[in-house]
Amino acid sequence: MLFFFLTLGAMGAAFLGSRCFVVVSERHLVVKESLGKPKGVLKAGFHIMVPFIDRAAYTHEMREQPIDVPPQMCVTKDNIQVEVDGIVYVKVMDASAASYNVSDYRQSAINLAMTTMRSEIGKLTLEGTFSERTKINDAIVKEIDKDSVQWGIKVLRYEIKNITPSAGVIHTLEKQMEAERQKRAAITISTGQKESKVMVSEGEMQQAVALSEGERQKRINEANGRAAEIRLLGDANAKGFALVASAIQAPGGDQAVKAQIAEQYIHELGRILEGADVTVVPESVARMRGFFEGMAQVGGATAAPTSNVKG
Repeated sequence: MLFFFLTLGAMGAAFLGSRCFVVVSERHLVVKESLGKPKGVLKAGFHIMVPFIDRAAYTHEMREQPIDVPPQMCVTKDNIQVEVDGIVYVKVMDASAASYNVSDYRQSAINLAMTTMRSEIGKLTLEGTFSERTKINDAIVKEIDKDSVQWGIKVLRYEIKNITPSAGVIHTLEKQMEAERQKRAAITISTGQKESKVMVSEGEMQQAVALSEGERQKRINEANGRAAEIRLLGDANAKGFALVASAIQAPGGDQAVKAQIAEQYIHELGRILEGADVTVVPESVARMRGFFEGMAQVGGATAAPTSNVKG
């Protein structure tokens, strides 16, 4: 019997002890009620409570809390159904408001995030939902934060985890992507062939230009060479003529020129006579030959009538 009373007394003391004081950890806040009315917020440390009058009504986590937003079906601006889920990060800023202004701030944040997500997804096309995730996240945070202030919480950020189109849409997108890849491949091949032809054409043009330039330079060089040759020959002839003229003007020069001309005349005449089929004689000799041939013809004509008379 004594043991029973001792046990009962120990239990009563433990119960009274739990009612007389409370220890709050560093990462929590405790809302204190006295006779059903809020009497303040207990921060980290040891606090005395009046048994059966005071109680720790609500305990809140003061650290940042990630809350999963379950998947839901949304319809995009181009009437395509996508399944979207995410995660919202909140932090309790006012423990009293989080206790009395909303029944469950976590569930309320989830519901508001889902509603806002459907609204924001409906403003964008399917392609926009993938490319503008940051814009969607910021818009959801802004909308939730408007209502969450009165709940005593602060929405720090929102992140979309997955955007999953339906199976039919995925199949259609795969076909579209395959067609796009084939289109890009065809464009790449066509562009390569075009550039190849352009490069070949430019090479042929440059080759033709180089050949024509070389031919032009060749002609210029040949013309310059001929002009230089003519100048050299002209200079040599001029010097020769100058020497001849100087020699002619010297004493006995005119006799030397005449002797040279006579020598050349005799040489050329002999060369002509050796190679000609007809007899070529100087004009003075030709006159003499013609004279004698005329005399012979006259003599022959005189002898002919005399012989006719005798007969």
